Amino acid sequence: MVDKNVDMSLSSASTKKGGYRACMFVFGLASLENIGFVANMSTMVLYFHYVLYFSLSTSANLLTNFMGTVCLLSLVGGFISDTYINRLYTCLIFGSMEVVALAMVTIQAYSKNLHPDPCGKSSCIQGGKALFLYTSIILLALGAGGVKGALPALGGDQLYRNSVEGGKALASYFNWYLLSTILGGIVGVTGVVWVNMNKSWYWGFFIGTMTALVGFVILALGKPFYRFPPRGNSPLLKIAQVIVVSIRNRHLSPPVNPDQLYEISEKARDPSEEKIPHSDQFRFLDKAAILRDGTNAEPWKVCTVTQVEEVKVLTRMLPILFSTVIMNTCMAQLQTFSVLQGYLMDPYIGSFKFPTASIPVIPLFFMSILIPTYQFVFVPFARKITGHPTGITQLQRVGVGLVLSIISMSIAGMVEVKRRNRAIKDPLHPISVFWLSFQYGIFGIADMFTVVGLLEFFYKEAPSGMRSLSTSFTWLSLSFGYFLSSIFVNIINSVTRRIAPSKQGWLHETNHSPNNLNLFYWFLAVLSCLNLANYVFWASWYKYKKNDSELKTEAEPTDGQN
Repeated sequence: MVDKNVDMSLSSASTKKGGYRACMFVFGLASLENIGFVANMSTMVLYFHYVLYFSLSTSANLLTNFMGTVCLLSLVGGFISDTYINRLYTCLIFGSMEVVALAMVTIQAYSKNLHPDPCGKSSCIQGGKALFLYTSIILLALGAGGVKGALPALGGDQLYRNSVEGGKALASYFNWYLLSTILGGIVGVTGVVWVNMNKSWYWGFFIGTMTALVGFVILALGKPFYRFPPRGNSPLLKIAQVIVVSIRNRHLSPPVNPDQLYEISEKARDPSEEKIPHSDQFRFLDKAAILRDGTNAEPWKVCTVTQVEEVKVLTRMLPILFSTVIMNTCMAQLQTFSVLQGYLMDPYIGSFKFPTASIPVIPLFFMSILIPTYQFVFVPFARKITGHPTGITQLQRVGVGLVLSIISMSIAGMVEVKRRNRAIKDPLHPISVFWLSFQYGIFGIADMFTVVGLLEFFYKEAPSGMRSLSTSFTWLSLSFGYFLSSIFVNIINSVTRRIAPSKQGWLHETNHSPNNLNLFYWFLAVLSCLNLANYVFWASWYKYKKNDSELKTEAEPTDGQN
C-alpha cells in the first residue's frame, strides 16, 4: 500500500512538469538565438567579400561550408544528449561555445588590425588573422550545431506520448517551434542587418551575441519545469550490435514465425526503450534476433526484436533524408548568390534604402502568418477530409515543400535574366530588389512545409532512445545540401569554363556579378524535378512505425537530471 502511494505521488509530481509551459523556455531560446544566427546567414557573404576580401565564389563557398558544418555537427549534440547528458545541459554546454565564438567574431569585426589588406586573390587573409577567423568559425559551428541537435527534442519531450492526442500536440509543437525561430529571424534580418549595413558590422555581431546569451539564460531558468526522459545505451553501439550479429548469423535462415525471434519481457526492458513490433522489411537484419542453440542471451551474441526494429526504422529513414538534400542545395543559393544579386539591384522604396540582406524578411513575414493559418485553419479542415490527426502526413507535407522549391528556382532564373538584361541596357537604373521577393517568398513557404514535416517525422518515427540523434537528421540534410552547393559551384564553374565559347564559367565573376547565374538556377530546378520523382518513390515505399504501446501511455519520464 505504501508503494502504491509513493507511485501515485511520483506520478502526480511528474504531471506538474512538461507541457507547453516548459516549451515556452525552449521557444524563448529558439527565437533569441536565431536573431543573430539568421542575421549572420544573411550578411556573412557580404562581410567575407567586402570586409575580409574573399572573392565572390570563395565567400559563397565559405558561408555554405560553415552552414553545412553547423548542421553536420548537430549530430554531435544529438548523440551526446541521447546518451551521456540530458538535452538541457547539452544545449547549455554547446551554447556557451556559441556565445564565445560570437564574441570572437565581434572582436575581429571591431579590430582593424584583424582585417586583411585587399590583394585581388581569392583569399587575402593569412597568419594570425586567418587563425583567429577560422577558430571563431569552427567554434561557432560546433556550438550552434550542438544546440540544434538537442533543442527541438527537448521541447518535444515535454509533450509527446504514444497516443492520438500526443501526436496532435507534437505536430503543433513543431509548428510553434518554427514560428519562434521565424520571429527571431525577422528581428535579425531587419534590425540587426540594418545595423550591420548602416552602422557597423561589429555592432550587429554584438547584438547577436547578447541575444543568444539572454536566450541561454532563459532556457536554464526553465529547468524546474522540464520533464527529462531516461537515457538509454549508446545508439551507435546498439546499431553496431545489430549489424555485427546479423553478419555473424548470415548463414542462418530467419524463422517463418517472427514470434520465435528473441525478445525480452517488459519487466526486463530498459526504461528508455519502447517495444516495437516486428516488420517484414529488411529481413536480413532479423538474423540478429536469432538465439543460437547453447548460446546465452548476451549483447553481441543476440539482439532483441525491438533493437533490430530500431535499426530498421533508421534504415527506412535514410532515403527520405537523402531525397531532401537537393532542396537544401537550392536554399543555399538564396543565402549566397541571391544576396549578391540584391546588392546589384535598386534597394530604394521612395527615399528609404532597404538593406539588400534583409530581403529574407519577406518569406519570414509570410511564414509568420501562414504557420498560425496552417495550424488553425488548414489542419482542422484537412483532418475532416483525411481523418489524419495532423491533417496530412509528415511525408506529404515534405512533398509539398519540394514542389514549391522547384517553382522558386525556376522563378529565380527568370528574375536573374531580367536583372542582367536591365544591367546591360541601362546600368544606371537597375531593377528593384523586390523582384527577389518572388523566389524568396515561395521558397519560404516551401521551407515551412519541409522543415516542420521533417522535424516531426524524424522525432516521432525515431526509437525512444534516439530522438535527438534522429531529429538531427533534419539538419544533416541541410548540411549535405550546403556542402553539395559548394561542390556544384566548383564543378559547374570548371566544366562550363571549358566548353563555353567565352572560356568563362556560368558563375565567373564579371563586375561583381555571376556570368550566367540564371543557368545555374535552372540546372537546380531540373535536378529538383528528378529528385521529386525519387522522393515520391521512397515516400510511397516508407512504412510508418507502429509502437506496441500506441494505445498506452509511454513510460513516464523521470524528473531528475539523469
